[in-house]
Amino acid sequence: MRKKIVAGNWKMNMDLSSGIELVRGIKGYFANKKPEAEIVLCTPYIHLALLKDILDGSSLKFGAQNCSSEPSGAYTGEISCGMIKSTGATYVIIGHSERRTYFGENDQLLNRKTKLAINTGLRVIFCCGEVLKEREKGIHFDVVKKQLEEGLFNLSETEICNVVIAYEPVWAIGTGLNATPGQAQEMHKFIRQLVTEKYGNKIAEETTILYGGSCKASNAAELFAMPDVDGGLIGGASLKKEEFCAIAEAAK
Repeated sequence: MRKKIVAGNWKMNMDLSSGIELVRGIKGYFANKKPEAEIVLCTPYIHLALLKDILDGSSLKFGAQNCSSEPSGAYTGEISCGMIKSTGATYVIIGHSERRTYFGENDQLLNRKTKLAINTGLRVIFCCGEVLKEREKGIHFDVVKKQLEEGLFNLSETEICNVVIAYEPVWAIGTGLNATPGQAQEMHKFIRQLVTEKYGNKIAEETTILYGGSCKASNAAELFAMPDVDGGLIGGASLKKEEFCAIAEAAK
């Protein structure tokens, strides 16, 4: 069976002390009840070096929200995959819509980052999704197909097995709008079919596909009940312990 995952993307929130307090709170919540889903906390870089010790003895995983496209060198301000891995992190988010929109990251760059991250020993949460105009034009399937073909589908079978795909309807992120469970399932099923066509049914059935558009405790169970929705990439709701833990418990 494919793995259920609930990943929290804190984005650019939480100073060091607030972030550590939140991590300890989530760890404490699950101290006596192991979640059925794998929980991943994707924090700002400043937290990463402390999380290995804090999460010792728990099932919680952690990761970064981005990485450099270069392994090392004179790239002031960048953080390499090797640096991320050295903290004990096991995941990195690549291709989030905010990286694509605000920082101009294209599929070719994201593909380079993805291959580098996997070859460094990290698991990748690769994001794809359409903006509102693209959905209104009816080209949302074409947009997602292009993102996956150019960003992922030159990976080997071994490499693709280290990728979690996250579908983000960009129009539902931070807007209060939600994709319906049916809309989410429709796109997740489409994505799984693309993986099937490229890598075969076995790999496709084992690929975890997360939903990443304004998922919260009130709609998580309904979304996660869809047959091709394997958990969530959670934004704002991951900053509130009770809300995030409730979402994590909804992934069964």
